[in-house]
Amino acid sequence: MSFGAYVVMTLFLLVPVNALALANYKAVAVVISNRKGPKVRFFWLRPRFVNWFYFSSDIFSIALQGAGGGMLTSTNTRDVGKIIVLVGLIVQLFFFSCFLVTTAYVWKNLEYTVHVSKRDKSHRVAKNKVLGAIFTTTVLIFLRSIYRIAEFADGYGGKIYSSEWAFYVFDTIMIFLAFVVYIVVFIGHNFLRQPHGSSLSTEAGNAPAASGSSSMHLVDKEGHPQPNV
Repeated sequence: MSFGAYVVMTLFLLVPVNALALANYKAVAVVISNRKGPKVRFFWLRPRFVNWFYFSSDIFSIALQGAGGGMLTSTNTRDVGKIIVLVGLIVQLFFFSCFLVTTAYVWKNLEYTVHVSKRDKSHRVAKNKVLGAIFTTTVLIFLRSIYRIAEFADGYGGKIYSSEWAFYVFDTIMIFLAFVVYIVVFIGHNFLRQPHGSSLSTEAGNAPAASGSSSMHLVDKEGHPQPNV
């Protein structure tokens, strides 16, 4: 296999997983920023720390895996490249573990809330939906990372690397299910920014203008202004 082909293949394996992980980091950071109560005492629960710490850890682990993967294409540096890739995968798995603990803490703590969309019945339902989706997808990525570590540790001639079914089950299907979770349980509505004045009723234009106010008008169904009465 040429170096270029290996790089492209590696990118397709790394980018979807890490893009999903980065989205989870950002989502939890936003949930933490909605905390109600006194200032948090733990630095690891501050939104900026959660966002940038896990983001940096992902970039660091990707860099290690990329550097090691490039060295695997040469027989002279293959052994060193394998060690570097394993270190990158282990580092990533460690930070996934830390993120799972953070997510579980935020999910359990009632001081952290999420925006309730029109599709949610209550704050509790909204929070369980959002944090449940984040936790589930992170667990799937975590399991996939364990497989990747076992695959590289076993080596090119090992049973794990040569088993096509293991790749489809523990790599492809894990990531596929993670994306399915976000398709079925869409949480985008819980992170929409509310425009200024959005709390006003959309039917406000159908009510008569206040007495003495020349700035408020009735509107018809097409949105055209009508004279006050």
